[in-house]
Amino acid sequence: MTDALELDALWEDFHRAVNMTSQELAAWLRVSDATESFEPLPDRAGTPTGQHVLAILQKRRTDLTDEDIRVMYQVVDTVEDQTDVADEPVAEDSERRHRLMTIGHDPLKP
Repeated sequence: MTDALELDALWEDFHRAVNMTSQELAAWLRVSDATESFEPLPDRAGTPTGQHVLAILQKRRTDLTDEDIRVMYQVVDTVEDQTDVADEPVAEDSERRHRLMTIGHDPLKP
């Protein structure tokens, strides 16, 4: 497992990268998976990573597992990589925005 200082930094980085609340993320996951004829159960909506981010948002730092920490690093790296793309603003790229929202980051949020 990660040492305490590294975990503190990761916790802060993760919560900075994931700027959607757990309620916002849960709602987005349901909407993004819904079709005209099908709406998934709330606990099964979205990607596995999106569901894992939602679960992490509902945990205390002391309850994190090694898998949670791996996902947190993955999410922070993904958000940094996707928002550092200089060729096109994220806000104007709805596909990229929706991909980021699936892991809890809405680039249109301040």
